[in-house]
Amino acid sequence: MINIEKLTFFLGGHDLEMLTIREILEEHAPGRFFDKGLSWGAKASDYRKEIQEVLANGRVPVLVELTLDMEIDEGLTIIIDHHGERAGSDNPTSLHQIFDLLNLPQDKWTRWFDLVAANDRGYIPAMLETGATQEEIIKVRAADRAAQGITAEEEAEGEKAAANAEVFADGMLTLVCLPHTRTATVADRLEASLGGPGYKNLLIISPTQVNFFGAGKLIYVLDEAFPGGWYGGALPERGFWGHGNPVPDVMPLLMDKLCSLTTRNINGK
Repeated sequence: MINIEKLTFFLGGHDLEMLTIREILEEHAPGRFFDKGLSWGAKASDYRKEIQEVLANGRVPVLVELTLDMEIDEGLTIIIDHHGERAGSDNPTSLHQIFDLLNLPQDKWTRWFDLVAANDRGYIPAMLETGATQEEIIKVRAADRAAQGITAEEEAEGEKAAANAEVFADGMLTLVCLPHTRTATVADRLEASLGGPGYKNLLIISPTQVNFFGAGKLIYVLDEAFPGGWYGGALPERGFWGHGNPVPDVMPLLMDKLCSLTTRNINGK
């Protein structure tokens, strides 16, 4: 049995789910969490000193979506995440994991939590599966972009990039070149349920990152071909994959796989 009073939480990169987790901790574990307002890609070493102090005091660090990049006894630590091998439509989101870890009663779980968790697990399609209305989806996506700290300038650049999207492989792949890494500014605008043209698979190329959103089979192919990136979502059906510096040229691989699929469909095989 875990002694909840001995837990100290360390929060990872900000998005809507992470800020929702923070709100839960403010209510149910006040004074027992650290939040440095980090961005995606946050690491345990960002809290190195604080984690070491917590361990020295006999407490249990709970690392929430933090890449484990420092020597630490995992037997003395709790890892909360929903990326990489922990991703998947059947696995609990980080929000669910925190809720359960704190042993909160089910009547504390709200409709908003449902939407936030669905958004994190599988983006808009997952929210639609929960019966989300367009109004709810718009509210969640706007809150998520705000939580990520996306600026008005980045939104404008995303809108321009989305308007210049190119389509390849008989409509199977949409390509967008974006001058920053705030991919939500493009994906949200292309989303059919929000009035956009829609897409089957989306590749967003930025100066320091490449990000893919689409079929789970393609995500696994990308992860195998270009190790060292990140992935998650409602796998194995759909999800996301990304990679930073050096930014790999993934277009030839995706085109090869997608054109092969298109050819098989044409031939009826």
